[in-house]
Amino acid sequence: MFLNVCLFVILIICVITDLKSRKIYNVVIFPGILLAFFYYLISGGIDPFLYSLLSCFVGLLILLIPYFMGGMGAGDVKLLALIGAFKGITFVFFTAIYMGIIGAILSLCVLMFRKGAKQKLKLILYFLYGLKNGIRIQLNLKKDSISGTVPYGLAIAGGVVWNWLKGGI
Repeated sequence: MFLNVCLFVILIICVITDLKSRKIYNVVIFPGILLAFFYYLISGGIDPFLYSLLSCFVGLLILLIPYFMGGMGAGDVKLLALIGAFKGITFVFFTAIYMGIIGAILSLCVLMFRKGAKQKLKLILYFLYGLKNGIRIQLNLKKDSISGTVPYGLAIAGGVVWNWLKGGI
């Protein structure tokens, strides 16, 4: 229960800072990870501590490739690692699945509510229709016209809440 409350408070802080400044700060993440390690070491000994350490590493690995490809911020990667340290491998794995679904929905919303989204969607539909009929239609979309940032800390926190609601406590 104590760790769930701590994780919830950390998630609220991270979502607020991610929405406000698009950053998840190390000053929040690293003490949280250390708290989880310390808690498991004191309450259960070396085995729970090592499991928490392994779970942290798994959470880190899940988002490492998207980070290296430039699609994810380092704070998002560390936040998922923190969730692993707090809750374990199974929890962080299912959180990552739910996070991906929520992140996809957020990304679509960002794209759809940008200026000219209706025109871009129409061009994409024409392109797909042309492909279906063997006609190659040029899209002429500029890269910056379809880009947008998503506060992925919100998707990660949503994944945790979804996991909690599904009984993954």
